[in-house]
Amino acid sequence: MKITLLIGHKTRKGPVFIGQSADGRFYPMWRDDSLGSYHSLVGAVEDVAGGYTFSPSDGCDLGSLGISSEVSDWVPAKELM
Repeated sequence: MKITLLIGHKTRKGPVFIGQSADGRFYPMWRDDSLGSYHSLVGAVEDVAGGYTFSPSDGCDLGSLGISSEVSDWVPAKELM
């Protein structure tokens, strides 16, 4: 499945992204890990910010990184690549 990265948020440990697949689902992405599948962009952003996604394979606690739960605080993904 191809996921197109839409938005990202810079953290002290690197960027976290939200991508979208062709079927319209949204996917939080940490490094090369997909951390779940969401029906809404807002739901994906809120869960990433709160650390409520699947756990990244590197064990990072996303909830401790100060990620904003406001979509407007995120930037286009290409700005972080």
